Amino acid sequence: MSEILRYHAEQLYAQELEELKRQDTGKRPHNWLLTPQAVVTYLIGGKLKNGFEVTPKYIGSKRLMEIAVATLATDRALLLYGLPGTAKSWVSEHLAAAISGDSTMIIQGTAGTSEESVRYGWNYARLLAEGPSRNALVETPVMRAMQNGKIARIEELTRIGADVQDTLITILSEKTLPIPELNTEVQATKGFNIIATANNRDKGVNELSSALKRRFNTVILPVPDSMEEEIDIVRRRVESFEKIMELPAEKPALEEIRRIVTIFRELRNGVTLDGKTKLKSPGSTLSTAEAISVVNNGLALAAYFGDGTLNAADLAAGIIGAVVKDPVQDKLVWQEYLETVVKTREEWKDVYRACRDLA
Repeated sequence: MSEILRYHAEQLYAQELEELKRQDTGKRPHNWLLTPQAVVTYLIGGKLKNGFEVTPKYIGSKRLMEIAVATLATDRALLLYGLPGTAKSWVSEHLAAAISGDSTMIIQGTAGTSEESVRYGWNYARLLAEGPSRNALVETPVMRAMQNGKIARIEELTRIGADVQDTLITILSEKTLPIPELNTEVQATKGFNIIATANNRDKGVNELSSALKRRFNTVILPVPDSMEEEIDIVRRRVESFEKIMELPAEKPALEEIRRIVTIFRELRNGVTLDGKTKLKSPGSTLSTAEAISVVNNGLALAAYFGDGTLNAADLAAGIIGAVVKDPVQDKLVWQEYLETVVKTREEWKDVYRACRDLA
Protein backbone atom coordinates (compact mmCIF):
# COMPACT_ATOMS: atom_id res chain seq x y z
CA MET A 1 0.00 0.00 0.00
CA SER A 2 2.89 2.41 0.72
CA GLU A 3 3.94 2.32 -2.96
CA ILE A 4 0.65 3.84 -4.15
CA LEU A 5 1.06 7.43 -5.33
CA ARG A 6 -2.48 8.57 -4.61
CA TYR A 7 -5.03 6.74 -2.51
CA HIS A 8 -8.75 6.99 -3.14
CA ALA A 9 -10.57 9.05 -0.50
CA GLU A 10 -12.20 5.97 1.04
CA GLN A 11 -8.75 4.40 1.47
CA LEU A 12 -6.96 7.48 2.76
CA TYR A 13 -9.67 8.31 5.28
CA ALA A 14 -10.83 4.77 6.04
CA GLN A 15 -10.33 5.21 9.79
CA GLU A 16 -12.47 8.35 9.89
CA LEU A 17 -15.23 6.76 7.81
CA GLU A 18 -15.22 3.67 10.02
CA GLU A 19 -15.38 5.74 13.22
CA LEU A 20 -18.19 7.89 11.85
CA LYS A 21 -20.09 4.77 10.80
CA ARG A 22 -19.62 3.21 14.23
CA GLN A 23 -21.01 6.24 16.06
CA ASP A 24 -23.64 7.09 13.46
CA THR A 25 -26.95 5.90 14.92
CA GLY A 26 -29.36 7.95 12.82
CA LYS A 27 -31.49 6.80 9.91
CA ARG A 28 -29.55 6.38 6.68
CA PRO A 29 -30.96 6.64 3.17
CA HIS A 30 -30.92 3.34 1.27
CA ASN A 31 -27.42 2.11 0.44
CA TRP A 32 -25.74 5.06 2.18
CA LEU A 33 -22.69 4.34 4.28
CA LEU A 34 -23.49 7.24 6.65
CA THR A 35 -26.41 9.48 7.55
CA PRO A 36 -26.55 12.88 5.79
CA GLN A 37 -25.46 14.59 9.04
CA ALA A 38 -22.42 12.32 9.33
CA VAL A 39 -21.51 12.93 5.67
CA VAL A 40 -21.43 16.67 6.36
CA THR A 41 -19.30 16.09 9.47
CA TYR A 42 -16.89 14.05 7.35
CA LEU A 43 -16.62 16.92 4.86
CA ILE A 44 -16.47 19.86 7.27
CA GLY A 45 -14.64 18.09 10.11
CA GLY A 46 -15.27 18.18 13.83
CA LYS A 47 -14.97 16.28 17.08
CA LEU A 48 -17.16 13.23 17.70
CA LYS A 49 -18.77 12.40 21.04
CA ASN A 50 -15.91 10.09 22.00
CA GLY A 51 -13.34 12.80 21.25
CA PHE A 52 -12.29 11.41 17.84
CA GLU A 53 -11.17 14.21 15.52
CA VAL A 54 -12.49 14.25 11.95
CA THR A 55 -10.26 16.35 9.68
CA PRO A 56 -11.93 18.91 7.41
CA LYS A 57 -11.93 17.98 3.72
CA TYR A 58 -13.69 21.17 2.62
CA ILE A 59 -12.91 24.50 4.24
CA GLY A 60 -15.80 26.81 3.52
CA SER A 61 -19.55 27.15 3.96
CA LYS A 62 -21.12 24.28 5.87
CA ARG A 63 -24.49 25.23 4.41
CA LEU A 64 -23.24 24.53 0.89
CA MET A 65 -22.22 21.03 1.92
CA GLU A 66 -25.61 20.48 3.59
CA ILE A 67 -27.37 21.51 0.37
CA ALA A 68 -25.16 19.18 -1.68
CA VAL A 69 -25.77 16.20 0.63
CA ALA A 70 -29.52 16.88 0.87
CA THR A 71 -29.69 16.95 -2.95
CA LEU A 72 -28.10 13.52 -3.19
CA ALA A 73 -30.65 12.16 -0.73
CA THR A 74 -33.39 13.03 -3.25
CA ASP A 75 -33.82 11.89 -6.84
CA ARG A 76 -32.09 14.98 -8.26
CA ALA A 77 -28.50 14.87 -9.45
CA LEU A 78 -25.89 17.31 -8.16
CA LEU A 79 -23.84 19.72 -10.27
CA LEU A 80 -20.83 21.31 -8.56
CA TYR A 81 -20.03 24.49 -10.45
CA GLY A 82 -17.33 27.11 -10.07
CA LEU A 83 -13.95 28.45 -11.06
CA PRO A 84 -11.05 26.04 -11.66
CA GLY A 85 -9.35 25.17 -8.38
CA THR A 86 -12.40 25.59 -6.13
CA ALA A 87 -12.28 21.94 -4.98
CA LYS A 88 -15.15 20.66 -7.15
CA SER A 89 -13.49 17.32 -7.93
CA TRP A 90 -12.18 17.05 -4.36
CA VAL A 91 -15.67 17.54 -2.90
CA SER A 92 -17.17 15.18 -5.48
CA GLU A 93 -14.71 12.42 -4.55
CA HIS A 94 -15.29 12.80 -0.82
CA LEU A 95 -19.07 12.91 -1.20
CA ALA A 96 -18.97 9.62 -3.12
CA ALA A 97 -16.59 8.09 -0.57
CA ALA A 98 -18.75 9.05 2.42
CA ILE A 99 -22.07 8.10 0.80
CA SER A 100 -21.18 4.99 -1.21
CA GLY A 101 -17.84 3.99 0.25
CA ASP A 102 -16.59 4.01 -3.35
CA SER A 103 -15.40 7.08 -5.25
CA THR A 104 -14.04 5.19 -8.27
CA MET A 105 -17.13 5.16 -10.51
CA ILE A 106 -15.98 8.13 -12.55
CA ILE A 107 -16.20 9.38 -16.13
CA GLN A 108 -13.70 12.04 -17.17
CA GLY A 109 -15.42 14.44 -19.53
CA THR A 110 -13.53 15.52 -22.66
CA ALA A 111 -14.43 16.51 -26.20
CA GLY A 112 -13.79 12.87 -27.12
CA THR A 113 -16.11 11.34 -24.51
CA SER A 114 -18.60 9.20 -26.44
CA GLU A 115 -22.13 8.04 -25.76
CA GLU A 116 -20.75 4.55 -25.10
CA SER A 117 -18.62 5.95 -22.26
CA VAL A 118 -21.78 7.11 -20.49
CA ARG A 119 -24.29 4.37 -21.33
CA TYR A 120 -22.54 1.08 -22.22
CA GLY A 121 -20.18 -0.39 -24.78
CA TRP A 122 -19.52 -3.75 -26.39
CA ASN A 123 -16.75 -6.33 -26.28
CA TYR A 124 -16.49 -6.62 -30.06
CA ALA A 125 -14.73 -9.99 -30.05
CA ARG A 126 -17.64 -11.49 -28.09
CA LEU A 127 -20.18 -9.52 -30.06
CA LEU A 128 -18.90 -11.02 -33.32
CA ALA A 129 -18.67 -14.51 -31.84
CA GLU A 130 -21.94 -14.60 -29.88
CA GLY A 131 -24.02 -11.72 -31.17
CA PRO A 132 -25.59 -9.20 -28.77
CA SER A 133 -25.67 -10.69 -25.28
CA ARG A 134 -25.26 -9.61 -21.67
CA ASN A 135 -21.77 -11.16 -21.64
CA ALA A 136 -20.73 -9.01 -24.59
CA LEU A 137 -21.86 -5.83 -22.85
CA VAL A 138 -19.19 -3.55 -21.35
CA GLU A 139 -20.56 -1.75 -18.31
CA THR A 140 -19.77 1.90 -17.71
CA PRO A 141 -19.33 3.50 -14.27
CA VAL A 142 -22.86 4.93 -14.59
CA MET A 143 -24.35 1.50 -15.31
CA ARG A 144 -22.48 -0.08 -12.37
CA ALA A 145 -23.62 2.71 -10.07
CA MET A 146 -27.23 2.21 -11.15
CA GLN A 147 -27.10 -1.52 -10.50
CA ASN A 148 -25.35 -1.21 -7.13
CA GLY A 149 -27.16 1.86 -5.77
CA LYS A 150 -24.03 4.01 -5.63
CA ILE A 151 -22.81 7.44 -6.69
CA ALA A 152 -21.38 7.94 -10.19
CA ARG A 153 -19.15 10.94 -10.88
CA ILE A 154 -18.84 12.86 -14.14
CA GLU A 155 -15.95 15.31 -14.29
CA GLU A 156 -16.06 18.41 -16.52
CA LEU A 157 -19.59 17.81 -17.81
CA THR A 158 -19.57 20.86 -20.10
CA ARG A 159 -16.50 19.55 -21.95
CA ILE A 160 -18.64 16.65 -23.20
CA GLY A 161 -20.55 17.21 -26.46
CA ALA A 162 -24.19 18.28 -26.06
CA ASP A 163 -25.55 15.16 -27.79
CA VAL A 164 -23.62 12.92 -25.38
CA GLN A 165 -24.69 15.01 -22.37
CA ASP A 166 -28.32 14.42 -23.28
CA THR A 167 -27.93 10.65 -22.94
CA LEU A 168 -28.15 11.39 -19.21
CA ILE A 169 -31.71 12.74 -19.46
CA THR A 170 -33.44 9.34 -19.47
CA ILE A 171 -31.11 8.04 -16.77
CA LEU A 172 -31.82 11.01 -14.49
CA SER A 173 -35.54 11.34 -15.15
CA GLU A 174 -36.68 7.73 -15.59
CA LYS A 175 -33.90 6.13 -13.52
CA THR A 176 -33.51 3.54 -16.25
CA LEU A 177 -30.90 2.79 -18.89
CA PRO A 178 -32.51 1.20 -21.98
CA ILE A 179 -30.52 -1.48 -23.84
CA PRO A 180 -32.50 -1.79 -27.09
CA GLU A 181 -30.06 -4.31 -28.62
CA LEU A 182 -31.09 -6.80 -25.90
CA ASN A 183 -34.67 -5.56 -25.62
CA THR A 184 -34.12 -4.87 -21.92
CA GLU A 185 -33.09 -2.13 -19.51
CA VAL A 186 -31.15 -1.49 -16.32
CA GLN A 187 -33.25 -0.01 -13.52
CA ALA A 188 -31.50 2.11 -10.92
CA THR A 189 -31.28 0.76 -7.38
CA LYS A 190 -32.04 3.04 -4.43
CA GLY A 191 -28.95 5.02 -3.51
CA PHE A 192 -27.97 5.72 -7.11
CA ASN A 193 -27.24 9.28 -8.08
CA ILE A 194 -24.82 11.35 -10.14
CA ILE A 195 -22.42 14.11 -9.12
CA ALA A 196 -21.17 16.19 -12.04
CA THR A 197 -18.63 19.01 -12.03
CA ALA A 198 -18.23 21.92 -14.42
CA ASN A 199 -16.12 25.05 -14.36
CA ASN A 200 -17.38 28.45 -15.45
CA ARG A 201 -14.25 29.10 -17.52
CA ASP A 202 -15.80 26.56 -19.94
CA LYS A 203 -19.00 28.59 -20.27
CA GLY A 204 -20.04 28.50 -23.92
CA VAL A 205 -18.06 25.34 -24.76
CA ASN A 206 -20.95 22.87 -24.50
CA GLU A 207 -23.82 24.47 -22.62
CA LEU A 208 -26.19 22.11 -20.83
CA SER A 209 -29.62 21.84 -22.43
CA SER A 210 -32.51 23.23 -20.38
CA ALA A 211 -33.89 19.68 -20.07
CA LEU A 212 -30.64 18.46 -18.53
CA LYS A 213 -30.23 21.53 -16.30
CA ARG A 214 -33.64 20.83 -14.74
CA ARG A 215 -32.45 17.44 -13.60
CA PHE A 216 -29.51 18.86 -11.68
CA ASN A 217 -29.44 20.91 -8.52
CA THR A 218 -26.51 23.30 -8.94
CA VAL A 219 -24.23 24.18 -6.03
CA ILE A 220 -21.71 26.92 -6.81
CA LEU A 221 -18.42 26.47 -4.98
CA PRO A 222 -16.81 29.89 -4.46
CA VAL A 223 -13.17 30.82 -4.11
CA PRO A 224 -12.17 30.96 -0.42
CA ASP A 225 -13.77 33.98 1.28
CA SER A 226 -10.86 35.04 3.42
CA MET A 227 -7.11 35.10 3.25
CA GLU A 228 -6.81 32.88 6.35
CA GLU A 229 -9.21 30.33 4.90
CA GLU A 230 -7.17 30.03 1.71
CA ILE A 231 -3.90 29.79 3.64
CA ASP A 232 -5.37 26.98 5.75
CA ILE A 233 -6.45 25.06 2.63
CA VAL A 234 -3.00 25.38 1.06
CA ARG A 235 -1.24 24.39 4.30
CA ARG A 236 -3.34 21.25 4.79
CA ARG A 237 -3.02 20.06 1.21
CA VAL A 238 0.73 20.73 1.11
CA GLU A 239 1.28 18.80 4.35
CA SER A 240 -0.69 15.88 2.89
CA PHE A 241 1.44 15.96 -0.29
CA GLU A 242 4.68 16.16 1.66
CA LYS A 243 3.71 13.14 3.74
CA ILE A 244 2.78 11.01 0.72
CA MET A 245 5.84 11.98 -1.34
CA GLU A 246 8.17 11.63 1.68
CA LEU A 247 10.16 14.69 0.69
CA PRO A 248 13.35 15.26 2.70
CA ALA A 249 12.35 18.86 3.39
CA GLU A 250 11.13 20.83 6.37
CA LYS A 251 7.48 21.80 6.58
CA PRO A 252 6.96 25.07 4.72
CA ALA A 253 6.91 28.14 6.94
CA LEU A 254 3.44 29.62 7.19
CA GLU A 255 4.89 32.97 6.07
CA GLU A 256 5.95 31.49 2.72
CA ILE A 257 2.45 30.14 2.13
CA ARG A 258 1.01 33.52 3.13
CA ARG A 259 3.16 35.29 0.53
CA ILE A 260 2.06 32.94 -2.26
CA VAL A 261 -1.60 33.30 -1.34
CA THR A 262 -1.22 37.10 -1.10
CA ILE A 263 0.28 37.31 -4.59
CA PHE A 264 -2.42 35.11 -6.07
CA ARG A 265 -5.30 36.92 -4.33
CA GLU A 266 -4.04 40.38 -5.28
CA LEU A 267 -3.52 39.53 -8.94
CA ARG A 268 -6.80 37.59 -9.06
CA ASN A 269 -8.80 40.45 -7.53
CA GLY A 270 -7.00 43.25 -9.37
CA VAL A 271 -6.18 45.20 -6.21
CA THR A 272 -3.69 44.99 -3.33
CA LEU A 273 -4.93 43.69 0.02
CA ASP A 274 -4.96 47.19 1.52
CA GLY A 275 -7.13 48.38 -1.38
CA LYS A 276 -4.75 51.24 -2.22
CA THR A 277 -3.32 50.03 -5.53
CA LYS A 278 -5.31 48.79 -8.49
CA LEU A 279 -3.66 46.05 -10.51
CA LYS A 280 -4.04 44.42 -13.89
CA SER A 281 -5.05 40.75 -13.71
CA PRO A 282 -3.36 38.10 -15.85
CA GLY A 283 -5.31 35.66 -17.98
CA SER A 284 -4.40 32.74 -15.69
CA THR A 285 -6.82 31.51 -13.05
CA LEU A 286 -4.46 31.75 -10.04
CA SER A 287 -6.65 29.33 -8.10
CA THR A 288 -6.04 27.81 -4.69
CA ALA A 289 -5.10 24.56 -6.46
CA GLU A 290 -2.34 26.39 -8.35
CA ALA A 291 -1.06 27.94 -5.12
CA ILE A 292 -0.81 24.41 -3.70
CA SER A 293 1.16 23.29 -6.78
CA VAL A 294 3.57 26.23 -6.46
CA VAL A 295 4.38 25.35 -2.84
CA ASN A 296 4.69 21.63 -3.66
CA ASN A 297 7.08 22.40 -6.52
CA GLY A 298 9.08 24.68 -4.24
CA LEU A 299 9.33 21.92 -1.63
CA ALA A 300 10.72 19.52 -4.24
CA LEU A 301 13.34 22.10 -5.27
CA ALA A 302 14.27 22.75 -1.63
CA ALA A 303 14.52 19.04 -0.87
CA TYR A 304 16.61 17.94 -3.82
CA PHE A 305 18.45 21.06 -4.98
CA GLY A 306 18.57 23.17 -1.82
CA ASP A 307 19.14 22.87 1.89
CA GLY A 308 15.73 21.37 2.66
CA THR A 309 14.24 24.68 3.77
CA LEU A 310 11.70 26.35 1.48
CA ASN A 311 12.76 29.86 0.49
CA ALA A 312 11.90 32.58 -2.04
CA ALA A 313 14.28 31.19 -4.70
CA ASP A 314 12.50 27.82 -4.56
CA LEU A 315 9.10 29.47 -5.03
CA ALA A 316 9.98 32.01 -7.73
CA ALA A 317 9.86 29.66 -10.73
CA GLY A 318 6.51 28.25 -9.66
CA ILE A 319 5.03 31.72 -9.13
CA ILE A 320 6.12 32.96 -12.56
CA GLY A 321 4.94 29.73 -14.21
CA ALA A 322 1.49 30.07 -12.62
CA VAL A 323 1.08 33.77 -13.45
CA VAL A 324 2.63 34.01 -16.91
CA LYS A 325 0.63 31.82 -19.27
CA ASP A 326 0.66 34.33 -22.12
CA PRO A 327 4.32 35.27 -22.78
CA VAL A 328 3.35 38.78 -23.88
CA GLN A 329 0.33 40.10 -21.96
CA ASP A 330 0.79 38.14 -18.74
CA LYS A 331 4.50 38.93 -18.65
CA LEU A 332 3.74 42.67 -18.73
CA VAL A 333 1.17 42.27 -15.94
CA TRP A 334 3.66 40.33 -13.83
CA GLN A 335 6.54 42.78 -14.35
CA GLU A 336 4.32 45.71 -13.39
CA TYR A 337 3.19 43.89 -10.22
CA LEU A 338 6.79 42.96 -9.41
CA GLU A 339 8.02 46.56 -9.68
CA THR A 340 5.06 48.42 -8.16
CA VAL A 341 4.06 46.03 -5.34
CA VAL A 342 6.63 43.34 -4.54
CA LYS A 343 9.62 45.68 -4.74
CA THR A 344 8.06 48.17 -2.27
CA ARG A 345 7.54 45.58 0.49
CA GLU A 346 10.63 45.52 2.67
CA GLU A 347 9.99 41.97 3.93
CA TRP A 348 9.58 40.73 0.33
CA LYS A 349 13.02 41.78 -0.95
CA ASP A 350 14.07 38.13 -1.29
CA VAL A 351 10.98 37.35 -3.40
CA TYR A 352 11.65 40.38 -5.58
CA ARG A 353 15.30 39.44 -6.21
CA ALA A 354 14.50 35.78 -6.92
CA CYS A 355 11.69 36.62 -9.38
CA ARG A 356 13.66 39.42 -11.05
CA ASP A 357 16.63 37.13 -11.58
CA LEU A 358 14.45 34.50 -13.25
CA ALA A 359 12.54 37.03 -15.35
